Amino acid sequence: MYKKMTLILFLSCLCDACTESDRDYVWKSRTVNVSAYNSVEWQTDDEPSVAAWGDTLKPGMKTVAVSQDLLQLGLEQGTQLKIKGLKGIYIVKDRMNSRWKNKIDIYMGNDIEKAREWGMKEIKIEYRVKRKANTKTE
Repeated sequence: MYKKMTLILFLSCLCDACTESDRDYVWKSRTVNVSAYNSVEWQTDDEPSVAAWGDTLKPGMKTVAVSQDLLQLGLEQGTQLKIKGLKGIYIVKDRMNSRWKNKIDIYMGNDIEKAREWGMKEIKIEYRVKRKANTKTE
């Protein structure tokens, strides 16, 4: 009985900790241009599997690159996002050249044909950012 109560208390605290940390974040949305890219030199650089922040990209990862103007909105390295029409959570692991604006690139590993089929679309995304602290003015 004591072990059951301890386990229940532990799980309760664990769940509360997760919920509390989720309260620190908010999901925002934005419509952006969405294209796709691959780990090939002619699309990236001489190290196509290494992202701009040094993360190693591997086929099958759900990651994206973001245009630099989106960094100011909170879409920085490690940000979670959802792409309308696609399943799962994607993670920002790369950033694009400064010439691009309001754009994300979905990482599609080495599947160049899949990236070409995707093309360019305007899609609504949702991204998770840290909630700003409420400040009161007196």
